[in-house]
Amino acid sequence: MEKRKLRDLIGTKLMLVITIFIAFLFFLILFTLLTGSFFIIEDQSITELLFSSNWRPRSGEFGLLGVIIGTIIVTSIAMIIAVPISLLTSVYIVEYAPKKVRQVIRPFIDVLAGVPSVVYGLCAFIVFVPLIRDFVAPFFGEFNSSGFSLFTASLILSIMVFPIIISLCIESFNAIPIELKEASLSVGATKWETVKKVIFRASGPGVLSAILLGFGRAFGETIAVSMVIGNQEKIPSSLFNQGQTLASIIAQNYVDVMSLPRLQSALIFVALILFIVVLIFNMLGFLILRKARARWNY
Repeated sequence: MEKRKLRDLIGTKLMLVITIFIAFLFFLILFTLLTGSFFIIEDQSITELLFSSNWRPRSGEFGLLGVIIGTIIVTSIAMIIAVPISLLTSVYIVEYAPKKVRQVIRPFIDVLAGVPSVVYGLCAFIVFVPLIRDFVAPFFGEFNSSGFSLFTASLILSIMVFPIIISLCIESFNAIPIELKEASLSVGATKWETVKKVIFRASGPGVLSAILLGFGRAFGETIAVSMVIGNQEKIPSSLFNQGQTLASIIAQNYVDVMSLPRLQSALIFVALILFIVVLIFNMLGFLILRKARARWNY
């Protein structure tokens, strides 16, 4: 009996140590990014870093305005595309699809969530780049587009966000008590009216959480975006211009950090911005989702 209690105590303490270590990694990463950013912040003001569009590392200029604008454009368009499609897909899976169809679709959605980013990027390079260059951009009067553009990056990013939003929305929709749906249908409401007036309202916090977590995923995506965005650190004048994001600029420039210490500090500062923004949106998403789960006990 004493041996069993001892093993249980050792196991409990070991799990506690592992948990503390995981939490410690978070603060270690944050501390590393903060200390690594001091050099560039002491050399240039934060205002100059954030509101200048001159990115010339070898000349000592590290203006991030064009990159920040590119990040906002790419992420916003990706979410504009992804959110309505994901919501409608979730509604169909939960409310309209036969059971056999649901059983087939759900595993595919889970697989999409686990596909490596570089595979998405390669598919975008093969399919979206020529499609944008030869058809979409000329349709909008952009005849000189190479296909590597902010819009191309937005398209592949929206596809990468689908599985996250769909999975969380399905979870939220399934958590709604069946009595609410039956009450709506019993007073003569159609299924679509029930979806609009009951399901969407009741699952609002869960849906908002899904969107916020999807935004955090899109905001920090690197490889797939870097492969098709064109990697130009300038303020874009069109969606079909080449551009850059905060994540892709790190991947694009990190090969030069050994010869340019200021560049290394600037890229660490970019990573700090990404870390803080993604942290905020993920925290908001999890807080809202926790409230939704407490509300519906799921």
